Amino acid sequence: MKNNPSAAARRDFLKFLAASPYVAAGGGVAAFLADSGFAQDIKQSSFASIMRDRMSVVEKPADALTVFDMEATARTKVQPGHWAYMASGTDDDATLFANRDAYRQVQLRPRRLRDATKVDMQVDLFGTTYASPVFTCPTGGQGSFHADGELGVARATRARNTMQMLSTSSGMALDDVVKAHGRPVWQQLYAPRNWEACVELLKRFQNAGISVIALTVDNTTGRFSETFFRTRPKDLKQCEGCHKNGFEGGRHRPLTDGIDMRGGPRTDPAMDWKFVERVRDYWKGKFMIKGIDTHEDAKLCLDHGLDGILVSNHGGRSTETGRGTLEALPEVVAAVNGRIPVFVDGGVRRGTDVFKALALGATAVGIGRPTLWGLGAFGEAGVNRVLEIMQAELKLVMGNCGTQKVADINRNYVATPHWKS
Repeated sequence: MKNNPSAAARRDFLKFLAASPYVAAGGGVAAFLADSGFAQDIKQSSFASIMRDRMSVVEKPADALTVFDMEATARTKVQPGHWAYMASGTDDDATLFANRDAYRQVQLRPRRLRDATKVDMQVDLFGTTYASPVFTCPTGGQGSFHADGELGVARATRARNTMQMLSTSSGMALDDVVKAHGRPVWQQLYAPRNWEACVELLKRFQNAGISVIALTVDNTTGRFSETFFRTRPKDLKQCEGCHKNGFEGGRHRPLTDGIDMRGGPRTDPAMDWKFVERVRDYWKGKFMIKGIDTHEDAKLCLDHGLDGILVSNHGGRSTETGRGTLEALPEVVAAVNGRIPVFVDGGVRRGTDVFKALALGATAVGIGRPTLWGLGAFGEAGVNRVLEIMQAELKLVMGNCGTQKVADINRNYVATPHWKS
């Protein structure tokens, strides 16, 4: 792997900040980054200075022109420690930035003189019709960004007829989220270390009417979140307001109340394909895997009877692959050859990003950080506005490119001259 000069520069810059009396007087590195937005992926763009000027703190959701305005606004409201956790990736943050950069390397090939007045963004996902192929990713602890938490996201997705995928680390009760969403959400699963606990979780999903689960497999051994550790507040006593026993104590997760989670609530590092088979045999609904990014594993998903794949690298927060999910998408799509749907998340910020992912074979496209930006800025209303912006941008690019239906979008509408394959 080639040396990453931007990563070296980032480390040097963080060291400089840590030693600066000016930064210390202003509240430390975390406060500086909160003001400057250094940790955000938009600053990796070659248009960084222009975009920084264009991003603005807004007073109400309707004033936001893009999701980046929600980012700027949320940064002024969310606690520094929570912001640093959300904004950071792993190791040198190379994968976090690669997720975004991949979309910049894909070009559109619009077809002209087609009726753009009949654009229909509706999609059918496992038998349910949604207003668009944009869905909200399962980001845990949404209450860290606004009191509305997962319920606010549920109400916003209901209003926008958007699929919501809920995290096992949700701070709200599953039944309450389902009620607010108006129909069963899709449920992400962090499989616990003992099978009995896993069965209890699956039973709770079934009792709530959940028909689609997504097992996360891309973070089984944890991660080294260097940027987070360097930018979070030095005094973690302030974390005791929302974390048991300080930051390391974690948050309340209603989904696991009353379940023996010995060994910890997160994924078992010994998890393998035999475990997948065990879940497949038990679970009678749709079963996806979240975190696949190679054709080899995609073929194994087919071999083990999976109903779908979510190409994901945890928003650049799992393995430091240095490769964006959009770059991984085509080989996964080719491997499954239409037999099961393929979803993707990571780095999606614009309607054009959604279009590019669809053109490269995605069935639907997830947004993670933009959802949290909207939530942190204005709660439910902010998430609603984020979805409104994303859907409006997608409709615009569909019309401009000459595609009336999502099914019309294919590889012919994009070019990838900067990719090796």
